Amino acid sequence: MNETYKVAAIQMVSTPEVEENFAAARRLVGQAAGQGAQLVLLPEYWPIMGMHEKAKLAHAEQTDVGKIQDFMMALASEFKVWLIGGTLPMASDEADKVLNTTMVYDPAGRRVARYDKIHLFSFVRGEEAYDEARTIVFGNEVGSFTAPFGKVGLSICYDLRFPELYRAMGDCALIVVPAAFTHTTGQAHWETLLRNREPVLHPGVGARRQARQRSPHLGPQHADRPVGRNRQRAAGRRRPCYRRHRPPSSTIRT
Repeated sequence: MNETYKVAAIQMVSTPEVEENFAAARRLVGQAAGQGAQLVLLPEYWPIMGMHEKAKLAHAEQTDVGKIQDFMMALASEFKVWLIGGTLPMASDEADKVLNTTMVYDPAGRRVARYDKIHLFSFVRGEEAYDEARTIVFGNEVGSFTAPFGKVGLSICYDLRFPELYRAMGDCALIVVPAAFTHTTGQAHWETLLRNREPVLHPGVGARRQARQRSPHLGPQHADRPVGRNRQRAAGRRRPCYRRHRPPSSTIRT
């Protein structure tokens, strides 16, 4: 028996204030759940978008301990959704560095998966320069989890440039890409990379980004079907983008 699942990709304009971002996330996840979403995706850096790359260090949490993780657990449980929590800073073994981590929670608020971003972004053009390795430690394990409709592959932002990561995930019903692409590189490459990866990814792609306000990051987000069919694109600054996901019959659980 075929079933469809409604997936919502949330776009935010995150700020340096964690509590302000909590309020925005709660409102948007509640809106998505109220419109029937069963799986909700938050963007990269949704809980803290600091004015300096070191701002996130003060908010690093230990596994299953901390107010950001507590908030996500409560959010998933309250709205009875599968919640893919964008990314948050997690403590690492290196001084003055964190892991950029996706946590996943089931509708009971239980953590079911973790993925630490593997590929770290760097870019220099004139006075514009970024180097995530200055404050972030790379992960080393491919991430995925099993949702009711099948396997979901986890990736983050710059990972999108590396097709071998997606091949290493194996067969997936859905692959997600929370991102905070910079305006410069995102304007040039974001949609092109999504289109180019579709023959490799094949399943549906949920990609959500930070909107461009108070930060040099590019919106909007996408909810894509294989090979670019029925692409949904949300241009607003704060809103969910929806798509009905019908996984392959071989991945359906009844």
